[in-house]
Amino acid sequence: MNLYRSVRAVAGASGESAVDWRAAAEAAKAATDPGSLDLAPGERAAYARDVRDARREVRSVAGVAFDVPEVVEIQNRHHWMDANVETFERVMAPIEAHTGAFPGVARTINTGTMTVLLSFLGRNVLGQYDPLLLAEAPDDDHALYFVRPNILRAAEMLDVDPDRFRRWIAFHEVTHAAEFGAAPWLSDHLEARMESGIDALAEGSFDRDAFRDLDAAMTVVEGYAELLMDHAFDDEYEDLRRKLDARRKGRNPLQRLLRRLLGLGLKQRQYERGKAFFEGVAEARGLEAAAAVWERPENLPSHEELDAPGAWLRRVDP
Repeated sequence: MNLYRSVRAVAGASGESAVDWRAAAEAAKAATDPGSLDLAPGERAAYARDVRDARREVRSVAGVAFDVPEVVEIQNRHHWMDANVETFERVMAPIEAHTGAFPGVARTINTGTMTVLLSFLGRNVLGQYDPLLLAEAPDDDHALYFVRPNILRAAEMLDVDPDRFRRWIAFHEVTHAAEFGAAPWLSDHLEARMESGIDALAEGSFDRDAFRDLDAAMTVVEGYAELLMDHAFDDEYEDLRRKLDARRKGRNPLQRLLRRLLGLGLKQRQYERGKAFFEGVAEARGLEAAAAVWERPENLPSHEELDAPGAWLRRVDP
């Protein structure tokens, strides 16, 4: 880590945009230990085996056809930042044209803010299924990332077996691959709602419907993944979930603030609400009935239906 180089990169932010993304990435990496990628003998093969096993088991319980991405990477923290900074830049593009009356000052502040957020995420993301939303080349492969230093550190802090923890992360991310594989329209749907909401923010308004739709869709994505995990993972994992929840609640005030800014508390609510919805569906009609959610965008539950799975079933499968 080199905090001086990080501060210097932010202070030197330049260009015409509201954020100097090159400077933000440089500063975030300077402020963050990349972590080791010295894999133990057989470790790379173990990652591949976990993904392969997860694909087989998730296919079996979900009853949907999908494949895992061609791109499966074992990364350090700096690799993860490089892989994601372009996505941040694309998502923020509509807002970047609005630099205010003092663009130089705003650019420095914004670049510093993005540096802090990239650094925080780079130190905490364990695995990521990336559907490449808003990608310039829509035919690019989706990607599956594992941030090895974070997985090892989290396993140590939680006092759990690192191989078992890594396998749990692999299963969780493969469930997301299953969702996007079962619903080829899902990427476009999420992208459209995201663009609508961000465009409205850039114009100084708030598209409540767009963000409600996006929240409902992400609640479905996270909830269905939890349902599949319950049936596909070849071990009990309640202790892992409990320890992770305790770790989040035990963070210091600054970390809790960053989690709120990043919407990570919202993501936890999406997990819980989505899981409860799909448990209700599976209890009433079985696991396969839950897969109807991916048949077409109109089958996504409304906000009201997320709390009333019976109403959703009556609508899509009367």
